[in-house]
Amino acid sequence: MAYLSSITGLFLFVLLGLVQPALGKKAPPNILFIFADDVGQEVLGCYGGESYRTPHLDELARTGMQFHHAYSMPVCHPSRLALMSGKYPFRHGQVTWGDFPKQEEPHTFARYLQKAGYATAIAGKWQLCLLKDDPMHPRRLGFDHWDLFGWHEGPRFYEPMIYRNGKVRTDTLGHYGPDLYVRSLIEFMKANRDRPFLAYYSMAVTHEVTDDLDPPVPHGPFDRYDNYAEMVAEMDRAVGRVVAALNALKLREKTLIIFVADNGTPPEIIIRAEGKKLIKIPVVSLRNGRDVPGGKKQLNNAGTNVPMIANWPGTIKAGQKVNDLVDFSDILPTFLDLAGTDSPVNRKLDGVSFANRLRGTGPSRRSFTYCEEAVLPKPGGVEPDGTSSGLKWVRNQEWKLYNDGRLFHMVRDPLEKSPILKNQDGDDAARMRKGLSQSFRKLGLKP
Repeated sequence: MAYLSSITGLFLFVLLGLVQPALGKKAPPNILFIFADDVGQEVLGCYGGESYRTPHLDELARTGMQFHHAYSMPVCHPSRLALMSGKYPFRHGQVTWGDFPKQEEPHTFARYLQKAGYATAIAGKWQLCLLKDDPMHPRRLGFDHWDLFGWHEGPRFYEPMIYRNGKVRTDTLGHYGPDLYVRSLIEFMKANRDRPFLAYYSMAVTHEVTDDLDPPVPHGPFDRYDNYAEMVAEMDRAVGRVVAALNALKLREKTLIIFVADNGTPPEIIIRAEGKKLIKIPVVSLRNGRDVPGGKKQLNNAGTNVPMIANWPGTIKAGQKVNDLVDFSDILPTFLDLAGTDSPVNRKLDGVSFANRLRGTGPSRRSFTYCEEAVLPKPGGVEPDGTSSGLKWVRNQEWKLYNDGRLFHMVRDPLEKSPILKNQDGDDAARMRKGLSQSFRKLGLKP
């Protein structure tokens, strides 16, 4: 009898040993990816912003993880190239503005997540083609469902022109675009609550209205376009709505929320149309007691050091502020890592997964980030691309080197007013210049 008891005990011990790791392994999370348009760090209260109220975003930061060294490209389309492909824009050669390389279509993070069993949806901004020319483009890039405004075709805010799954919607009269984009994603999350999903909210706010339509898009209810403060308020309200929906669906602990912006704040926005003339006003925000003009299109911190917040109750501990380096090429490998699928073989990515930082098991392995000036040609144009021209930089948390030889100590000189030239290098500067020059070479670029 004692012998049988010993055998039974041993069997249970071995069985528990096999089952326990499986019990401890988390299922792949749902991913709510919120990509704001034209929002610098100075806009959010949690980053020291004082001009606008952002209570929902501040709460995500308070109860989650706030990144201080997340870097974008200086404008939206190159940021989206890096985001979708896991590669820097110059890798793609001659890509026209608002286009996506055909050979990369099977290799987006949405396509890979589909293969891993995720349902996928996007709402808001596309900017990877003109949808009137290629209305099924989002499907080829990996989205099961989409509600996207007609970029350079019609309004994005009041009574918007929206493509739903390849066809222009006829039910937007009297509606506000951001409300429709949020509703689309909430309905998608409801329909897919019993399987892993990617809900990509590619926000219209806080970008100004389309500027090249004749006649210009109609004014809003105040006989003008929304000002920047109003769009910030709508951005924060939309974040609050999708988070509330996740709570109502009891999906919060199963869902990773990442909020990040595609580039810095615009220096000015269109506020109204007078006939065909578009009237603009400047955008200046207060941060920690200092005025910060919008830095979009610039390669400095105001243009490229963007806010990024991650929130995942039960996995990400509250109140964390981290200094890991992150850029948009990292999103693809991070999502694949979280989904439990390997990065694609025989494809060299620039991105580095920061999934371990989100899980709380270690920092990102990234040692430098990269940025390039947008020199993309417009359709039919002959401007050179970023491969052969334009300013570029590599940087770490403290130092930044441009390909024209200027070196900056970003802690002492965050506004980049005093470049350190080669003949001025001290020991620290010489060491960092050498290290960052090697980073350029790792990318196959000349420092």
